Amino acid sequence: MAGSSLAMRSMMQLSSRRSITTAPILRARQLRSVQSRVARRGYADAAPSPAPKPKKRFRVLRWAWRLTWMTSLGLAGVLAYSIYDLRHPVDQIEPDPSKKTLVVLGTGWGSVSLLKKLDTENYNVIVVSPRNYFLFTPLLPSCTTGLIEHRSIMEPVRNILRQKKANVKFYEAEATKIDYERRVVLINDDSEVKGDISSTEVPFDMLVIGVGAENATFGIKGVREHSCFLKEVDDAQEIRKRIMDCVETAMFKDQTEDEIKRLLHMVVVGGGPTGVEFAGELQDFFNEDLKKWIPEIKDNFHVTLVEALPNVLPMFSKQLIDYTESTFKEEEITIRTKTMVKNVTDKFIEAEVTNPDGSKTLETIPYGLLVWATGNAVRPVVRDLMNQIPAQKNSRRGLAVNEYLVVNGTENIWAVGDCAITNYAPTAQVASQEGAFLARLFNTMAKTQTIEAKLQNLSDEQSVAKSEEERNQVLDEIRERQKQLRRVKQIGPFQYSHQGSLAYIGKERAVADISWLSGNIASGGTLTYLFWRSAYLSMCFSTRNRVLVAVDWIKARLFGRDVSRE
Repeated sequence: MAGSSLAMRSMMQLSSRRSITTAPILRARQLRSVQSRVARRGYADAAPSPAPKPKKRFRVLRWAWRLTWMTSLGLAGVLAYSIYDLRHPVDQIEPDPSKKTLVVLGTGWGSVSLLKKLDTENYNVIVVSPRNYFLFTPLLPSCTTGLIEHRSIMEPVRNILRQKKANVKFYEAEATKIDYERRVVLINDDSEVKGDISSTEVPFDMLVIGVGAENATFGIKGVREHSCFLKEVDDAQEIRKRIMDCVETAMFKDQTEDEIKRLLHMVVVGGGPTGVEFAGELQDFFNEDLKKWIPEIKDNFHVTLVEALPNVLPMFSKQLIDYTESTFKEEEITIRTKTMVKNVTDKFIEAEVTNPDGSKTLETIPYGLLVWATGNAVRPVVRDLMNQIPAQKNSRRGLAVNEYLVVNGTENIWAVGDCAITNYAPTAQVASQEGAFLARLFNTMAKTQTIEAKLQNLSDEQSVAKSEEERNQVLDEIRERQKQLRRVKQIGPFQYSHQGSLAYIGKERAVADISWLSGNIASGGTLTYLFWRSAYLSMCFSTRNRVLVAVDWIKARLFGRDVSRE
């Protein structure tokens, strides 16, 4: 009995341990059984609700982000390829002595636009200019205050010419005389480094004159001696130095109050886009940088814009003129319209002011800086050519040209830009379109000559054809070439297409008069300023210029303009 009871206790203990071990397993089985029964009764009622679908607006944002990312990658690829292409020019075709020699004078808007679109393999092209770069002049006022570095708006001419299919010769020299009878251009090397030959002749079969114009002083005494101009890079650098010279001299110890006011009075003569943009840039320079780092000048620094006409920006609409004048008033820039400069000294200008009643008074305006931004005058080389050609005897402002930009009285000389007299204003936009037109014209002329030479050869082949079938084949090709010749010759006279006018007026505002369809869109303000920046950035000649200008804008936004003299 004792043995049996001991066996029973052992069996009970073993059963207890087994129940403890199997209890979680039984509970899991029971739970699964319950879940299966519930599922059988109605799965739809017991199943958990599905995860909510992402909202539509988030899907749109995700796709917008993907599109932005892909667009950025594409633009980066295009930028990288354009930089690589610019840095790795291909080999060029050497000049062919049998082809005509085309000489281009100048590297301004008209000449560079011509060179950019010209098929140089059709001619032996020679470029002559005293500067070996193209200057993006619309942004030149920004260089005077240090907003943009001057090299950012300069494109080396050799970068342009090296990208052409055929080799183009460039001579950094000034054209001193055009001998029309002998068909040669006399050029002179004005660089500081002289070689054995500093003057020579360049013969031409075809000549394009794009030398631009000089600053017009209208015979006013003292203008050339005492004022700064705004046409070239050297002018912008001189203005920059003069601004800081005036400021630092005004801060000199024991300077009188009247002399401080004179030194800090900046006068701009000319109410066109150049004068208005420079006045706006100068006032921005003062508001954003000068008075921050040199607070002593804030009560005496002043900008005055002088214009002989009744209002500034005469090429813009009345609405935009009023907006510009109100913005200048808000910026405390003084506009003196109906004020004609009569004399300039080293410290003041004498101006004739037309009063509201029509009377005129002579007024003295003291200044520290005088910027002359008005008028064009004929260059000596152009005036000398005008004297050689009888048909130009009545011309005063430049070379008179016909509807194909051929200089009147000549057969093989064309003129573009400010040195040519057309029915359009002497602007960069006009010069650029004139250069592009001449490129199309010259390309057409080359194709025409090629087709005519081929027709002459076919005519000779037809005359010696041995069979009627051979003769008919040649005649069919002649007819085809004649059709091609008629298509090629269908180029009309030059017609200017006005794309609009832009001007920066300061305080991150601009005005725009843009041609759109059959009318114009006139706008002004901060959004127009953003459009002004994007338009000028896209108009820069190369990717290199666009990147440099954009970097300069960002740098100025982050660190401000430099207030050092150099």
